[in-house]
Amino acid sequence: MQPASQILKRYLVASDFDQTLSFHDSGYVLSELVGIPGIEFERKTAILAVQNLVQQGGELAYLLLHDPDLKGRVRKEHLRQAGKEIRLKRNILQLRNLLAGAIEGYTFDFHVISAAPQEVVESALEGIVVPDHIHGTQLLYDGLDHVAGIVRVTAGYGKVATLDDLQAQLEIGVDRVIYVGDGSSDVHVMLHVNQREGFTIAVSESRKIAQIAKRTVLSDDALSALVPILEGIVGWDRQRIRSFFETQGLLIQGWDKVQTEWLTFRSNSQAPEARGENSQVRDSL
Repeated sequence: MQPASQILKRYLVASDFDQTLSFHDSGYVLSELVGIPGIEFERKTAILAVQNLVQQGGELAYLLLHDPDLKGRVRKEHLRQAGKEIRLKRNILQLRNLLAGAIEGYTFDFHVISAAPQEVVESALEGIVVPDHIHGTQLLYDGLDHVAGIVRVTAGYGKVATLDDLQAQLEIGVDRVIYVGDGSSDVHVMLHVNQREGFTIAVSESRKIAQIAKRTVLSDDALSALVPILEGIVGWDRQRIRSFFETQGLLIQGWDKVQTEWLTFRSNSQAPEARGENSQVRDSL
């Protein structure tokens, strides 16, 4: 517990769900549940991404209403069951608890902002994150609980709007917003947070996201997102971070930092000497 007289620095930590707190895409799991191969769902979403019909991340909501294989087949109970079958990363509850009050002088409000349906995320995180801290896509249902419409899709710019609303409600400064995400659906919100001098963390090596995020951390444990927060926000060094985790009964077994660079080379067919130079550079790398 923090001393009552101590002024705490308050931050908002907003995290994506699919493949950020989990290992699987919600749509993949839901499709399998209703008898559609997950690989077929991935094919459909890839086509939508190329066509740019929907905001990136909003493919599942679109398919639930318009795809002949899913339209009229998915009920609210399917969404809740899909949530139970999603494999979560370890220690999400401990991450939430540590953020809430274990770091002296700081408190972090933990929320989940996801393009996945609200029912899926609530079901998956039941007992871990309270429902009013989960902000997923809002769906409408008919009298038989089949998906019949959309109230709000929390994808792309929808995530930006949701984050801004949440930040305003909590009365937290724009520079005290932290966002954690993994993929292309998080690009808009990460750019938005960076522009307002917030802090962004990628949990994937995807080029689209890793080049934007201020920090990238890779792990199958949700607690890994706490490390860049302790370094970049709280200002602790490695030794103090290790000691902090040890007091919580946790030992960091491996902690490697590498610099990742992506390079692409193209040979110039009009200049043989240039081709030779290019191949020498590739060999040296």
